[in-house]
Amino acid sequence: MYMFMSVVMFFCGLIVFSSKRKHFLLMLLSLEFMVLALYLNMFMYLNNMNYEYFFSMIFLTMSVCEGALGLAVLILMIRTFGNDYIMTFSTLW
Repeated sequence: MYMFMSVVMFFCGLIVFSSKRKHFLLMLLSLEFMVLALYLNMFMYLNNMNYEYFFSMIFLTMSVCEGALGLAVLILMIRTFGNDYIMTFSTLW
């Protein structure tokens, strides 16, 4: 039940990621949603196999670092260009 729900969550996040590709903030939020779905899937797998949860803590640490890096890039983009639209700036100055 939970495995199916986490797979549906992941694909919903993937659909939102691909459909809202113009806004960087919405892309980051959908990536975080997919990370949470992967964490739920991994946690349920480790729970069913009676394994330890050390790898899940490492996964959470890396996902927090990824989220902080994404927010830093978002703040840099907003301070430089004034908005978070992907198509309003060009990297080929």
